[in-house]
Amino acid sequence: MYKLYCRIYQGVMKIGMYLLPWSMPKVIEGEGSIRKLPSLIKEKGFKKVLIVTDKTLVGLHLLDGLFASLKDEGIEYVLFDGVDPNPTDLNVEEGVRLYKDNGCEAMVAFGGGSPMDCAKGIGARIARPKKSIAKLQGLFKVLKRIPLIYTVPTTAGTGSETTIAAVITEAKTHHKASINDLSLMPKYAILDPELTVGLPPKTTATTGMDALCHAVEAYTNNTYNSKLEKDLSKKATKLIYDNLYKVYLNPKDIVGRQNLQRAAFYAGRAFTRGSVGYVHAIGHTLGGLYGTPHGLAMSILLPHVMKAYGEKAYDRLSELCDVCGIKADSDTKEAKAKAFIAWIEDLKVKMDIPLYPEYKDEDVDQIVAWAYKEGNPLYPTPVTWDKEDFKKFILSLK
Repeated sequence: MYKLYCRIYQGVMKIGMYLLPWSMPKVIEGEGSIRKLPSLIKEKGFKKVLIVTDKTLVGLHLLDGLFASLKDEGIEYVLFDGVDPNPTDLNVEEGVRLYKDNGCEAMVAFGGGSPMDCAKGIGARIARPKKSIAKLQGLFKVLKRIPLIYTVPTTAGTGSETTIAAVITEAKTHHKASINDLSLMPKYAILDPELTVGLPPKTTATTGMDALCHAVEAYTNNTYNSKLEKDLSKKATKLIYDNLYKVYLNPKDIVGRQNLQRAAFYAGRAFTRGSVGYVHAIGHTLGGLYGTPHGLAMSILLPHVMKAYGEKAYDRLSELCDVCGIKADSDTKEAKAKAFIAWIEDLKVKMDIPLYPEYKDEDVDQIVAWAYKEGNPLYPTPVTWDKEDFKKFILSLK
């Protein structure tokens, strides 16, 4: 009965999706496009911005050019570089304090998914000052305009520059969950491939696999998608197929870097409406409990979950196999779906990504509880799992 309830819930959500005002950020892309950002900020009349980033990027001097350009345009900035790899509610509260105390008028989120999610969390708290992060997590609980956010991704993975989601961890409980609201979608995305050239191969690999996970989960979910999300999922998958391993081997490939940024953007917009699935539901628990980087968790879990869906996912996975031009043993949907999964598994091996996740046996029940709560009834996965299904799957990951 519960599985039927989930499908009814998703059917109602599908109808509601057509009534929502979906949009996409304005994209500024190309080599050196970061230098265009200060003039965009000035055009809006903003005189002071909060820059949300992390200490690693500051230490690498990736923001030096932005700092200088802002100064040249007469725009003041306040630097918040305290974002953790898995941003917490404490990070958000510190950002809110800095924003308010310094009279900031907008935000620049500079970095990977963590700074972007943190900036969205800051915006949500500013819009809803009487609600804690815990009370904002879930679906459509902000419903107010937040400060304008300019996003500058320095990885090609999360797609957070074009999503309505902000994944925040509660520091006290280690529970990792998402705030989902249309108001969180950034207005501008600066896709400058020069900012990603210095990424270590491991980061290139796991962030690229994260983007692939977004595209594959959105496409296999199907229920909420319009034609746009289906097309974006396919485009993202093909771009990743053509470019990820090539850039992993040759980090200076600027064209490949740009293509991966575009893939992450497409995939992010695809899952914004199409939704993610059980890869994310389980992966978020690993990030919350053990600090597992998000992209790494997605990289490890993606083929395992797709295999576990079985024949219910064959149609969609076979179509992605055709999109990429992957050779299968036969022309059946099953053979093509398995060939597509095999490509993912082979890519993991070539990029030195672990086959299985690390977790503690004593945490299995907690992992199950959190993954089940996140995934159901919202995620329109090809197969609906109950708690026993989740537990069986997690115990198989050894």
